[in-house]
Order: sequence, then C-alpha cells, then structure tokens
Amino acid sequence: MYIAHVRELDKEIQPINKHLLGVQRLAEQFGEKLGLKHVAGLAGLLHDLGKYSDKFQEYIDIVAFHPELPQPKRGEVDHSTAGGRLLFELLHHKESSFYEKLLAEIVSNAIISHHSNLQDYLSPDIESDYLRRVQDKTLPEYELAIDRFFMDTISKEEFIDYMNAAVDELKLFTDHSPTQSFFVTKYIFSCLIDADRTDTRSFEEQVEAGEPTQHLLLFDAYYRRLMGHLATFKEKSNASEPINVLRAQMSEQCDVFAVERPSGIYTLSIPTGGGKTLASLRYALRHALKYDKQRIIYVVPYTTIIEQNAGEVRKILKDNEPILEHHSNIIEEEQEGKGDSDEADDGLITNKEKLKLARDNWDSPIIFTTLVQFLNVFYAKGNRNTRRLHNLSHSVIVFDEVQKVPIHCISLFNEALNFLKQDAHCSILLCTATQPTLEKVQHSLLKNRDGEIVPNLSEVSKAFKRVELVDKTDKSMTNGDLADWINAEIHEWGSTLVILNTKSVVKDLYERLQGGPLPVYHLSTSMCAAHRKEKLKEIRDLLEDQVPFICVTTQLIEAGVDVSFKCVIRSLAGLDSIAQAAGRCNRHGEDESQNVYIIDHAEEALSKLKEIKVGKDTSSNVLAIFKKKADKYEGSLLSPKAMTEYFLYYYHKMEANLNYYVSEVDKEMTKLLMSLSPENDYVTHYQKKHGTSFPLLLNGSYKTAAEHFQVIDQKTTSVLVPYGGGKELIAQLNSGAWLEDVSKFLKQAQQYTVNLYSHELKQLRESNAIVEHLDGMIYEVKENWYSDNYGVDLKGEGGMDELIV
Repeated sequence: MYIAHVRELDKEIQPINKHLLGVQRLAEQFGEKLGLKHVAGLAGLLHDLGKYSDKFQEYIDIVAFHPELPQPKRGEVDHSTAGGRLLFELLHHKESSFYEKLLAEIVSNAIISHHSNLQDYLSPDIESDYLRRVQDKTLPEYELAIDRFFMDTISKEEFIDYMNAAVDELKLFTDHSPTQSFFVTKYIFSCLIDADRTDTRSFEEQVEAGEPTQHLLLFDAYYRRLMGHLATFKEKSNASEPINVLRAQMSEQCDVFAVERPSGIYTLSIPTGGGKTLASLRYALRHALKYDKQRIIYVVPYTTIIEQNAGEVRKILKDNEPILEHHSNIIEEEQEGKGDSDEADDGLITNKEKLKLARDNWDSPIIFTTLVQFLNVFYAKGNRNTRRLHNLSHSVIVFDEVQKVPIHCISLFNEALNFLKQDAHCSILLCTATQPTLEKVQHSLLKNRDGEIVPNLSEVSKAFKRVELVDKTDKSMTNGDLADWINAEIHEWGSTLVILNTKSVVKDLYERLQGGPLPVYHLSTSMCAAHRKEKLKEIRDLLEDQVPFICVTTQLIEAGVDVSFKCVIRSLAGLDSIAQAAGRCNRHGEDESQNVYIIDHAEEALSKLKEIKVGKDTSSNVLAIFKKKADKYEGSLLSPKAMTEYFLYYYHKMEANLNYYVSEVDKEMTKLLMSLSPENDYVTHYQKKHGTSFPLLLNGSYKTAAEHFQVIDQKTTSVLVPYGGGKELIAQLNSGAWLEDVSKFLKQAQQYTVNLYSHELKQLRESNAIVEHLDGMIYEVKENWYSDNYGVDLKGEGGMDELIV
C-alpha cells in the first residue's frame, strides 16, 4: 500500500490510489458545471502522482510512525511536479494539436501549483517558472512513480482515453482568448484545490465526501416565505400611499424580469428607501428557481452592510445556518518570510493542516461577502481564496452598491463578471441608486441591452426625493469651524450625521464635540463587526425614540446602512458618495424634506487617497455646472443624468488607473494576465534572451500578478480582538486545547476581527500588543489595545469602560 496521508489521531493510512480517485471524482463534479468534467478530473487524478516515489514513502513513514528517528527535512520531497510533467510530456510536443497543448498548459499548471500559487508561464525576468518545473527540474524516481501510478490507480490505456476526452471538452469550450484561458486555468485550479482539501478533510473526519447539495427545494421555501412577508405590506394602513405603491411595483418588476429574461448582467437602480434589498432577493430567488441556479451570493463593499442585510434576510426567510456571512480570512495562509508553498505540510494531518482544510469554500446556498473577498477569489494569492471560485458558477450574484469597486480594480472586476456571465452560467445584478458607467471603459462590462429592471428611472427618482443638497463649499472648514457650526445649529437640526473622508479627522471631531450640547457617537473600521453592530443598534434606538444626538464617522455608514437622520453633513467627495450620504437623511420620508450639507474640509489629508481626491474634484465640476445650468441635470444633483455624467468624467480622469498598474514590474495587471503573445513584450524579450521562440501558447505572469494584487491600496491583516464573544474565542486559543470544529470557530471569529494596515500591525507588534497562535496563522490583539470608543487603539490606552456620551 502506498501512503497519501496519515491521520494524526489514530495513525490511519489513506492510500494514494484512493485519494487520487476521490479527488478526481470531486473535481469532475466541480468541472462538469462548465462542461469541463474530464479537464478538472485530469488535474485531480494526477495531482499527487509524485507521492508514489520511494523517497516520499520513506519520508511519510518516518514522520508519521517513527518520531524516535532523525526527522527528515520538511518539504524536501517534491510530489506535486511529477503529474504536471507527465501531462506535459504526453501532450506538448511538435505533433500535438493546439488543444492538446492548451490542455497540457492549463491542467499541468494547476497540478504543479496545488500547494502554492499558479506559476508564471513567463515572468518579468523573462524566465518560465512553469517550464522549469514541467521540463527542466530534476525529479528522482520520476519513472518509478509513473509506473506505480499506472499499476495502482489507472491503466495507461484508460488514462489516454480519459485525457482525449478532456481534449474534446476543451475544444467545445474555448474561444482561444488569453482572457478566457486565464479564467479557465483559475477555475480548474479551484476545482483541484477544493477537491483535494475536501477529500482530505473527509478522510480526517472519517466521512464520505457527499454529492453537491441541490438548493432548489430550499429556494422554493425561501421564495414562499419572502412572498408571505411582502404580502404583509399590503395589509398596512399606508399601503395605498403613492410611495408604497411604487415600491410594490418595483418589487413586482423584479419578479417578472427574473422569469422573462435569461441569465445576464442587469442593473437594479432603485433609489434609496425603495426596498432594494428585498426586491433583489425576490429577483434572485425567482431566477434561481426558473434557471436552476445553485446559490445566491450578495457582494457588498462594507462589512456593516453584510451584518445588516444578512440579519434582515435571515429574519424574513426564517433560517440561519444556510446563510453564510464571509467577512474576511481569519487564517493568514502565507506569512512573510515563510515561503509561498504548503507542500511541506502535506501528508501528516496536523492541527495546522486542519486549519487549511476548514470548509470555507462557499458551498452555502446563500452567501454574503465583501467586494474584497470576491476579487481575491480571482486575483489574490493564497489557495484559500482560489478554492471558492468554482462555487461561483451557476449562481445569482447580487452586487450591492457596485459603485464602490476600487478604481484600480475596475477592469479586473469587469473581466471577472464577463467570465461569470459568458462561461460560468451566472446571472448578475448590479444594485445601486448611483450606477457607474462600467460599460464605457476600455475593458468594458458586457451588460445586457435594455438591462435596467426599473423603467422610467427619472420619474422614480423624483418620486423618492426626500432631501435638498445644500452646497456650502464656497469656503473650506476646519474641524474647529465645523464643531462651532454644529454646536450652534444642532438644536434646530436634531439628530445629525457627520461623514468625513479620513479616520484621523473623524476622531479629532468626535473628541472636539465631547461635552457639547448633545451626546456624540463614533463609528470606525477599527471596530470589529460585533462592536459596530452594537453601536449601530444604540444609534437606531435613539433615532427611533427621536432622541437628538450626533454621529461622526467615515464613509463606512454610507452604502446601504439603514439609518435615518434629520440632518447630514458630508465632506466633499465623489458625487456617488454624496448621494449615498443623502440616503442616510430622511431615509423613510418621515419629514417632507431635510437638508444635506456639502462642505469642503480643510484638514483632510487626501494625497494618498487618490480616488477620493479625484472624486472630490470631479464633484466640484458637476456642482459648478449645476449652479449655471440646473436643468441639464433635471434640477437635481441626485438625478440619473447627473450621476451618469459624473462617472463619465470620473473614469476619464482616472483612465490611466483602471487596469491596475503594477509599479514593481512596470506593467498593468490586465497585461500580466491576459495578453496575446504579439502584445506581450516579455515574449519578444524571451526570444532575444534565449535565442529561440517562446514554446508555449500561454504567456501570463499569474504568480507575479497574484503576489502584487490587493484590493485596497495597502495590505491588511485580520486580527482577533477582545470584544464580547471575541474574548471567549481568544480564551479557547490561549487554552492550548484543539478546536474541534474549526469551520465553526472561523465563522464566529469573523465577527470579532479587525483588518489592520501593515504599519498598524507593525506598531502593535513593536508595542508587544500582538499574540500569535498556531505558527502565526491567527493573530490576537491584547486587551489594553482595544477600546470601546475607537476599537483597536494603537496607543494601548484602551479599555472596555462604558462610553460616556
């Protein structure tokens, strides 16, 4: 018997052939969703072929069964290259067809990379890490491993037939474009990673890996519960009011559209307060039932919206467990200085390995996640991210507040959505009252024509008008000026929300307003999700009781957070941000009309916040035009026409930033991943450097791109904080006892984590405020460095005393 894994608990052995065939079966299930059953299955069948070597068998035997002997160096046996090399040798030679070569390049890269990141076909230093692995690297006992594979797992004749079936599938699927090849490679890689980890986890937990869950019965029950909930609105005394009639009409339009239109990319531009969350859910459930979709995924810009919307959906659908919130990665999969491969950990299933195997692969029927996590699935390093990709296929994906896609990720976002629409059988709904013009850029979004669900948007926008924008940008204000103005007017305004562009000026204004005429609240991304949720509950209770107070915050409250203040002050930013801020004022039409003041803040440091700076300048231009020709925008800065013109100006000004420029290699990310050979100067340089033409069809620098990709400008790290239930989770970690249900722990921990920038993490480390667990895979912030007022407190003056307001 040849060993693939050894369970640490009871030293039970999983044979290689059983593991390979198990991973093949699961990969086939995942690949079949795109008609690539054999392509994905091929990756599963070959991924651990190198474990058939004597060297690996001796290694795993000593590590698992003979701890008294000198232990071999971890990771000294390369078991992931052999399968990729075999495929390359069989399919990539002079007589091979285009499709045979393409299959070899796609699948063998997935195989050789399944313990790291996809390799560069051609890197910025004009070398091919991919070719080095599949062609040049010395592999002792390679022929021996192949012989054992064909004797123990599958006959060579059966394997050739299987491989030819994979070639035929790829012929039917591909359109030859490098963009599609990138996404297909990522998809096959995702199928392999999830199949490998799922099969290994099943062995560890001593259960059989099940068939994919079918969610249609669940969606049918959910749809009926949602319709029952919507029916209660018709019974209310105000149901016949024009605004409520209009809400009901837009909800009905979503239902009809979901059935009558095939899957595609559509927009839902319901104004603030128009019932967008329930209308989009109605579309998603109805479309999923009609077109046999496997899951519904909500993608939002901020965790605050996840908490609110997921809670609302759970309440209406009367269910909890099948609705997953995925805020962030609690586990740091690759630490600096620790390499980018986990191959050394494969074999013996240890506690660290169990963390890697934890089921966070997005196999729930309804998922709420962030824009960061969505983009990471396609472009970030770390197999934990890529593992989720295949579960996006055959889904309804709802993007809430889609205008918040970071400018440098616009092209990458559009290409991912185009792949999901064209190849992965998804239906995509772009939800916002401030629709960006994503179809008007170079890497354009392939929206369906006549794809807006709500007709007559201008009339609908006018019907939902609840505020007046008051332009006070003629003179800039300091925090001192702002505090004086607020204190002088606050009793006339009532409950007031102040939204500024940076955390530092928000904190300073909050402190200046302390001891003033009204209580003051502060919200920050330095607070964990559970903490913000508690603060928002207090804020909503005060608003419901009509108790006047002041809330000072950054833009985290803007997009979709269901609060309604009497007055809003917004520091000048993009027109979409101003519109979203206005949506937090008189949100439910409690009053006839209220004011939203636009100010020009004098103390915000925006030099490193280019998107906000350019958005601010573009809004200034639109404000100037509006003063002279208000009728151009139908008399409203919040009209669809004003928003369209703003985004056209904004994307034009930011055109050079849309394709994610990577300064370290002086190339755009889109070109690193998706260039045709004639367009890629690396290919030309290769011929000059090596004296021969580049021998591969694909030339993407996948690994280089992943290493440089991050959705936000600075890398962040998730840390567990001592707030509420977070203290209990920290106590679990500090107890030294193993966590029996890792997946459950990770889900709970998301509510009690904060994402820190690298300089913040460094400062806390220097202050001895960070504790590492499980070889640095999980970080904890010590108690004194977390405060009830501010969240993570870099000065170490925190404490969980009651907030005095």
